[in-house]
Amino acid sequence: MTDQATRSERSEEEIPGKPTAASRTTLSHIMTGSDTNLLGTVHGGVIMKLVDDAAGAVAGRHSGGPAVTASMDEMVFLEPVRVGDLVHVRAQVNWTGRSSMEVGVRVMAERWNESTPAQQVGSAYLVFAAVDGDGKPRRVPPVVPETERDKRRYQEAQIRRTHRLARRRAIKELREKRVADGIDD
Repeated sequence: MTDQATRSERSEEEIPGKPTAASRTTLSHIMTGSDTNLLGTVHGGVIMKLVDDAAGAVAGRHSGGPAVTASMDEMVFLEPVRVGDLVHVRAQVNWTGRSSMEVGVRVMAERWNESTPAQQVGSAYLVFAAVDGDGKPRRVPPVVPETERDKRRYQEAQIRRTHRLARRRAIKELREKRVADGIDD
């Protein structure tokens, strides 16, 4: 092994971790009439875009550069969002791999005409891949969970990752078997 290869491997291993709070962010947006669907509530796609925007900001901040959305898991809509609502999209990195990160997102809404606290209206988990200038995967710093809640989220993210990989592998095996059996081509 060359000295340059050894230095390269060492530098990859020595990426310092970042605490969860270092990249946590909140994106807030007032919903307008142009955000509505045919039922008069805010379109789910508008909320999903805000979720992706906040998660992308967190992933880029954590990884120190560009990161792209690889997947969105478990987007849940709990309550409708209405015109005039102030929506807060809170995101943080829950887990990191070599070049990927799971970002957890909570969507909160404050009713414009009420003095009640914001309520949770949605949540999602997204996986981002950090990329270099050529679009190739690059290393990310490990996330360092700080609180018991952060540690729980980290452990849950590992479970979701295991399930994603198992699902992907099972689908690939099924497709290969169907092709081998002459059912699909």
